[in-house]
Amino acid sequence: MLRVCQNQIKVNFKRLLIRSQSTLSVVNEPCKTFTKGSPERDLAQKAIDKLQSTCEEIPCVVGGEEVLTGDVRYQVSPYNHQHKVCKYHYADKALVNKAINCALSVRQEWERKPLADRVQILMKAADLVCTSYRYDLMAATMVGQGKTVIQAEIDVIAELADFYRFNCKYAMELSNYELISTEDSTNSLDYRGLEGFVAAISPFNFSAIGGNLSATPALMGNVVLWKPSDTAMLSSWLIFKLLRESGIPEGVINFLPTDGPVFGDAITSSADLAAINFTGSAKTFRHLWKQVGNNLDTYKSFPRLVGECGGKNYHLVHPSADAQSVINGSMRSAYEYCGQKCSAMSRMYVPESLWPDIKEGMMNIQKQMKVGPADDMTMFTSAVIDANSFNRIKSYLDHAKSSPSLKVIAGGNCDDSKGYFVEPTILESSDPKERIMEEEIFGPIVTVYVYPDNKFDETVDLVNNTSPFGLTGSLFAKDENVIQVVGDKLKHTCGNFYINDKSTGSVVGQQPFGGGRTSGTNDKSGSPFYLLKWTSPQSIKRTHTPLSEWSYSHME
Repeated sequence: MLRVCQNQIKVNFKRLLIRSQSTLSVVNEPCKTFTKGSPERDLAQKAIDKLQSTCEEIPCVVGGEEVLTGDVRYQVSPYNHQHKVCKYHYADKALVNKAINCALSVRQEWERKPLADRVQILMKAADLVCTSYRYDLMAATMVGQGKTVIQAEIDVIAELADFYRFNCKYAMELSNYELISTEDSTNSLDYRGLEGFVAAISPFNFSAIGGNLSATPALMGNVVLWKPSDTAMLSSWLIFKLLRESGIPEGVINFLPTDGPVFGDAITSSADLAAINFTGSAKTFRHLWKQVGNNLDTYKSFPRLVGECGGKNYHLVHPSADAQSVINGSMRSAYEYCGQKCSAMSRMYVPESLWPDIKEGMMNIQKQMKVGPADDMTMFTSAVIDANSFNRIKSYLDHAKSSPSLKVIAGGNCDDSKGYFVEPTILESSDPKERIMEEEIFGPIVTVYVYPDNKFDETVDLVNNTSPFGLTGSLFAKDENVIQVVGDKLKHTCGNFYINDKSTGSVVGQQPFGGGRTSGTNDKSGSPFYLLKWTSPQSIKRTHTPLSEWSYSHME
């Protein structure tokens, strides 16, 4: 018994020691302001000037080998589509399969690396984001993806650094979780990586998402194949470079520009697929899910599917709301980054009593919004991402101009002669079920339905039943009872619910992000819950005394 007690004392002391060494104190990265004459504005402009005079060639990278395949594509600037931002090489299916084998060959060694060592690597990556890579990342996001200076700062600097730092903090806290042990046995958890590889498929609209989708599974001991977006190639490449510089071993993350179907077919046909980490359209995610379902009998384990797929996000305005707050929040949410944030507001429900003031306020701001090249720091917003996006948005504008239930009250024009520019547009709909109120547009178009003040309850039902998505939503109201009742009724309309604030702007560690319905699997990136998707915990029981009986007392 004395030996057992001594063993337990040693175990408890070791746990306390590990816990004292396994805590991280992190804070959200502050955003710079880029006011005229500020040092950060000058440094950002120098990085932009440097980028615009070059066209970097980007290879595929498999196990540290940089492969120039010869299948060359170009990323162009959304606001000047004659400007080639970078030249990149496409992988074919054979190279994707080679990357799978390469990743699997280093998996066990990487998984066995102590969590504290993996954390140290990602914390260094966060520091590189905020220091030596800062302005090059911003320039790549501004010129390559059409983000204004503050939107680039929020995205590829603050959010990316926050993802890395907070995920490190969450991982260490997870490792401190303590099971109940007894005098006879000690119980523990081993946070294993997934058995196989993770396929990360990232979008164009947030550079930080690509960095998170690829590096966070790696943090938890996984190996990754990263397919970046064609229209965010340069910023993704810079993130990959800084991850290598921070100490990620070759082969742990493999960088694979390639055609979506080629990548999807290769990963879903591999028996070693462990997970897909996806951000993009619901249509593509459904297709990948079906491919996985069709191949279930071939996999060594059940692949985990993590997806975030956009939304048809709403602002619901109660008659008690502060009109000016509604105006300011709605204009920012709808038109920052041309409505291309997954969380951007695109449908609005306004009471008749407030509509005249809100309408006037929104129209006045719309007239003041400067739309132009993202490298001009006086702009509020710039161009949409590419020709496909422009044409899709234009088709909705054409529909709005011909529909008897829709009225264009501001904007409505577009021009792709130099860049893919679409005016911030406000529509008013007499039909709350008009398809433009239901379908995701992913552009700078807001449709407003004006409801009678005495029909608020019915309007709440409309918000709930109009769109298949469930990502973000906002309620503007001063009436506390309304806030409580409506919040409960709209519980499943969004994964991120805002009260008297705009539907965009989630911050890592403050508003974990993700939605349900057809907006995705709601895994809440920016929280500890997200990390649990990338580990397969093993429970370990160690018994300290010999097993002395085989029978039970009831048998006597």
